[in-house]
Amino acid sequence: MSTEKIIRAYKDEFYPPVPTRATQRRRTNFLLQAFHFLRLNFKIMRIVVKGHS
Repeated sequence: MSTEKIIRAYKDEFYPPVPTRATQRRRTNFLLQAFHFLRLNFKIMRIVVKGHS
């Protein structure tokens, strides 16, 4: 009996999805990231203020 390993080709579903150019542009856009940062901080501050009143 031979003990050779069977190597199968990797299927496309094993690789992570590659972001599109538009997705990459949105992720690296400074103004958009600043807007999301401020929006998140505003949401957190609302929760904190509600908890202290």
